[in-house]
Amino acid sequence: MALLKILQYPDKRLHTVAKPIETVDDTIRRLAADMAETMYAAPGVGLAATQVDHHLRLIVIDVSEEKNRLLTLVNPVILAKDGESVHEEGCLSVPGIYEKVTRAEHIQVRAQGLDGQHFEFEAEGLLAVCVQHEIDHLNGKVFVEYLSRLKQDRIRTKLVKQQRETM
Repeated sequence: MALLKILQYPDKRLHTVAKPIETVDDTIRRLAADMAETMYAAPGVGLAATQVDHHLRLIVIDVSEEKNRLLTLVNPVILAKDGESVHEEGCLSVPGIYEKVTRAEHIQVRAQGLDGQHFEFEAEGLLAVCVQHEIDHLNGKVFVEYLSRLKQDRIRTKLVKQQRETM
């Protein structure tokens, strides 16, 4: 396994819409394992393939305290949403920035596992937030885009400055 480089906002590649995965094979399983290792090392609770410059519909999530319940979703789709909740979100591609975002409170999801089999599940709370956040990445959207234009501009300026200082 290997740690992957996480793209940083405002990198334009974060706005690339991910392509569906045709076949779940060893290449996809290896990418998922590398993504999980990268997510845990960062540390984070979710990571989309788009964030590591692989524009495929693949996400890894682990919202457990023990970091022992890895959920890998291939070609995830939200089938239904209801309710509304506001949670403070952060993102490995937008380091150090945390803002409140409104999302659906409950969701129903269909995806494939690493065995290629389809499955469905319902989620609420942090898991629902995380799934919606990561699917947004697959659709080329970063969570800060839910914020006002003024906040987006301030965040972009701050991150570009930080990136310059680390070079």
